[in-house]
Amino acid sequence: MTRLRSWWSEVTLLRHLLLAAAGLLVVVAVLESAGDFRSLQLASMAYLGLAAGGLTILTGLNGQISLGHGALMAIGAYTTALLLPHRESSTPLALVVLAAVGTTLAVGVAVGYAAARLHGPYLAGATLALAVAVPGVALFFKRRLGGEQGLRVVLPDIPEWVLDLAFFVTGQELTRSRYVAYVAWLTLVVTFVLLANLSRSRVGRRWRAVRDDAVAAELAGIHLGRARVSAFTVSAAAAGAAGAMMAITVRLAAPSGFTLNLSLTLLTAVVLGGLGSLTGAIIGAALLTFLPQVVTGWGTDAGLSDIRAAELAPLVYGLVMILVILLAPSGIVGTLRRLAVRRTRGEPEPTPPATDAAADSTAPSSSDALTTTSKGTSP
Repeated sequence: MTRLRSWWSEVTLLRHLLLAAAGLLVVVAVLESAGDFRSLQLASMAYLGLAAGGLTILTGLNGQISLGHGALMAIGAYTTALLLPHRESSTPLALVVLAAVGTTLAVGVAVGYAAARLHGPYLAGATLALAVAVPGVALFFKRRLGGEQGLRVVLPDIPEWVLDLAFFVTGQELTRSRYVAYVAWLTLVVTFVLLANLSRSRVGRRWRAVRDDAVAAELAGIHLGRARVSAFTVSAAAAGAAGAMMAITVRLAAPSGFTLNLSLTLLTAVVLGGLGSLTGAIIGAALLTFLPQVVTGWGTDAGLSDIRAAELAPLVYGLVMILVILLAPSGIVGTLRRLAVRRTRGEPEPTPPATDAAADSTAPSSSDALTTTSKGTSP
């Protein structure tokens, strides 16, 4: 049995690695055919997907609602800005990202322990206070953190070996915008592989047990506080990586970029894509990134002014959100999975009602009816 479990674990890891490799090939194909503006849009989609993936672990797998992930992203972004103040900075970009993740992870541990006994709306209220307080820290320490203007993030020069490798693989010179997009998507792929394997491990099963029934999980020997703190910590680390990617994409870390609206936007992306699904997090991030631009383009083509077209985008986005909640409560990915399962297993054929004359001879007994019903509706 131990060997079988070990083999299955290796197969799961191999499956995730193969999916990651296929995803990277798709990313390379898309980025090489995109311009600088589209590359920055794809980078924005990547850091939103990173933060939404971490929030998916917290909300979808562990059942905790957080309204403070925008503040956690701010911690990662400001850490990046402090380590990249000028182009001559000697700190490698990979170490900068790791430092941002480590700093946010430490904050996540502290906040997680402080809110270990909270769940549901109480945790949402605590993280809401975090989202409101963290931007004010930058205003209070304005000499160090730049105040309202924020801190500039200067992207270091692209390493020569990266330029040579990109030219060898694609035959094109690597621009800075495309380089940022590659870094963001590589970070997303690596993070998602780690999150996917973690969700399939014993730790992930504990998170689901606490989400489904906290009392039963505690009776089974699961420490509720540890499970909630670990989920919050992992989610915070992903938010820190997202903040670092946002900083090098926007080239700025300012309080105006990490308001409560960002936290609500991330929660919206998770709900749209599907709770508990990393694929849903990417779909939600794509909707957040490209839907406003598409709607604005439609409004402009319809004869609306630029201002009117820009005002139309939030309205359409809100309508899409309402329709998904009403028609697909489990999100886009959850609904597609349900449809696929129904088609695979087949729908039970309805039994025609018996006539009064033949009721005594053709109507099934109660036990037969129960058996038929259970066979038709068993998952």
